[in-house]
Amino acid sequence: MNWLPFELHTHTPHSDGIHTLHDMCRKAAELGLRGIALTDHNTTSGLADAARVTDETGICIVPGMEWTTFYGHMLTLGVPYCEWRDLGPKDILKGIDRVHRQGGVVGIAHPFSMGSPICTGCHWEYDIRDWHQIDYMEVWHETLPPLRNHNAPAFEQWTNLLNQGVRIAATAGRDWHHSSENSDPPAFTYLGIAGDDRAVTTEAVVEAIRSGRICVSMGPLVTLELRAGGQTYGIGDVVPQAAGESAELSVQVHVLFRTSGRNLLQGPSYTLIVESNLGELCRGTVTESESAFSQTISNGGLTWLRVRLHGLLGMALADVAFTNPLYFEAR
Repeated sequence: MNWLPFELHTHTPHSDGIHTLHDMCRKAAELGLRGIALTDHNTTSGLADAARVTDETGICIVPGMEWTTFYGHMLTLGVPYCEWRDLGPKDILKGIDRVHRQGGVVGIAHPFSMGSPICTGCHWEYDIRDWHQIDYMEVWHETLPPLRNHNAPAFEQWTNLLNQGVRIAATAGRDWHHSSENSDPPAFTYLGIAGDDRAVTTEAVVEAIRSGRICVSMGPLVTLELRAGGQTYGIGDVVPQAAGESAELSVQVHVLFRTSGRNLLQGPSYTLIVESNLGELCRGTVTESESAFSQTISNGGLTWLRVRLHGLLGMALADVAFTNPLYFEAR
């Protein structure tokens, strides 16, 4: 599995962005990104140059759009234009079905951003009667997302949905409108994509998001493996278990420290927290020289499990990375 960094929320002058698609992708390459999703507000016209820009920059461009409404913003990835203007606050699922029928995924953008009158429609107000229809939600938004107040309730809502049995993925979104050398560092959404570089396609990106093969990070790549019954499972996988039985499971976490965000990651060590629907299961310390962690746990009562990495970000203690969960299911 290749873990590749993407930016999944971007804008160009075709909506309210400043940089061109070419300028943004050139900057994305400098940052070490493998791809971006172009999500201009209510239009896909910016994709006209996508093939040429990919040829010139090497950046994979995933087609997308940000439905921008009075009741909230929703990201649609992997599909051409899907109509949204006939959707009221109680029938968003009708529009989601249109995206799914074309093979795409949908995600709630910045659900707890400040709403009216500061930013009418930024705060999520659509009535979601079936959360299983939402593929992902943007729990880290803007640059320096661990330090943005509106991201804390989004992360909490994601956790509550997991506890209710909803297998919904979590991503970061810079909401990238312009490129500047003075910008605060963004978080990256690392996607797990099998195969070599030729496998990095729109379909592979959509499948990684749909499957929850995601690590969100200010720099370090955190991967999670669990060994059970002679099998190895990773982020996004479903672990079958016998109903009512407990077993000892081996959890292994690896942290790969990368250059992105290193100007604010202070170290020298980080606290690694393994948590689940039962709360915190265990914790340990990792450093750049000792970047692996192993622990044996019981699977009794588990429905999901993920990892957070906590430490100094600038002058503040904050989460600097987290994985999406792996899940447990009675067989």
